[in-house]
Amino acid sequence: MSKKLTQQEINNKVWAACDTFRGTIDATQYKDYILTMLFIKYISDVNKEKRADYMNKYNGDKERVERAMKHERFKVPEDSSFDYLYEHRNEDNLGELINICLENIEDANRSKLEKVFRNIDYNSEPNLGQTKDRNRRLKHLLNDFVGLDLRPSNLEGNDVIGDAYEYLISNFASDAGKKAGEFYTPSQVSTLLAKLVEPKAGDRVCDPTCGSGSLLLKVADEIGSKNVSLNGQEINGSTWALARMNMFLHEMDNADIEWGDTLNNPLLKENDALMKFDVVVANPPFSLDKWGAENASADRYQRFHRGVPPKSKGDYAFITHMIETLNEHGKAGVVLPHGVLFRGSSEGKIRKQLIDENLLKAVIGLPANLFFGTGIPATILVFDKNKGNNTDILFIDASNEYESAKNQNKLSEANIDKIFSTYKNWETIDKYSYVATLEEIQENDYNLNIPRYVDTFEEEEPVDIKATQEKIKAIKQQIEEVEKKLEQHLTALGI
Repeated sequence: MSKKLTQQEINNKVWAACDTFRGTIDATQYKDYILTMLFIKYISDVNKEKRADYMNKYNGDKERVERAMKHERFKVPEDSSFDYLYEHRNEDNLGELINICLENIEDANRSKLEKVFRNIDYNSEPNLGQTKDRNRRLKHLLNDFVGLDLRPSNLEGNDVIGDAYEYLISNFASDAGKKAGEFYTPSQVSTLLAKLVEPKAGDRVCDPTCGSGSLLLKVADEIGSKNVSLNGQEINGSTWALARMNMFLHEMDNADIEWGDTLNNPLLKENDALMKFDVVVANPPFSLDKWGAENASADRYQRFHRGVPPKSKGDYAFITHMIETLNEHGKAGVVLPHGVLFRGSSEGKIRKQLIDENLLKAVIGLPANLFFGTGIPATILVFDKNKGNNTDILFIDASNEYESAKNQNKLSEANIDKIFSTYKNWETIDKYSYVATLEEIQENDYNLNIPRYVDTFEEEEPVDIKATQEKIKAIKQQIEEVEKKLEQHLTALGI
């Protein structure tokens, strides 16, 4: 029995393919070409294996095979498969052929992939160079992928392709730095956030700044069932396309991922009102400038009735949007900079009202250097519309819960378990967590800065002056003895 393709082997192969574009265009651009080609290769190989299975089942009856293929989850036209592109890799118009292939795949799967490829152009001269250079790069890309057998029967695990997407996206984020980090939430942070909102089968879940969709998929993983409604909105067109493909690869065909600006044009709606959700999670851009404050007071959905956040910091704009899209028992978890805990003015007023409405459940301080593109520590805020009579708020200082890694710190499984168990057990642990009453928070003028509630100060052991003096005396004596020996050696050498 032949050895199956492992996750690491796929990751290594696909990452090596990135050399085709390195030094030509920025990683924030070439990720689209790499990941889209991975998508074409995967659906082509799945389709090829399905067809072979039916040919075997129906003893080569092509008519019955074609009928069966029409009922498959997705369709790959014969002249739009990866094999077709590879056969035509020496054509002068290779970029155009790939574009036509993508159009055909989209047309054949319109309900699932409509407009997904509109932001990708394999025939782009500004991105991929003049015709000769462009064809050479695209031919290299096809050669990189041709040896990768992605038939399901050859894969070690069911989600191996979707997981390769996550691997690549994280590597693009760390490799490119700069803006690439904006669309990626580290896997461990997503896992923690998914646990904290405690999703269950049948829930309707939303991420209003969904990026590549990894956080939504982590929530689905936490549930352990496909019986979940995933919904998201993403402002960046190419990242939105990645999210759609990512959902498709994870067999979340019914996920609703919209393209647009959540704060200024929310698109997840029902009956002309904002759609309501059981769970809302997000890692929005930190302290977004020019988020749309000038239009907030006239917002048709009245999301900013608690006040309008400052125009240079959109953190509370995202928070209030999330709160307004929760149903009557919904929970929300959001990752934000620590400034949301203590900044005053309009943010202070909004924070006070959210606490007075008994919506805030927990404040969790994360370690520094967890996120790509920023070394600042972040915090997770958990909101719950179903807190009942419990007005307490749990504070956890998890700033030391991490493992050091090459490019950034990481939350280990043990770190995540410790944070979540403390949250679940709702407990005060010395120098780690504290359950604060509403009265204590009011005494602090609604300031949620974690050190006000969790005292992590470690007293230094008192210095034994007498013992220290004795040590100094002994060290001086040792130095004198060494100097005497050195002098003797130098005299013997005639120096």
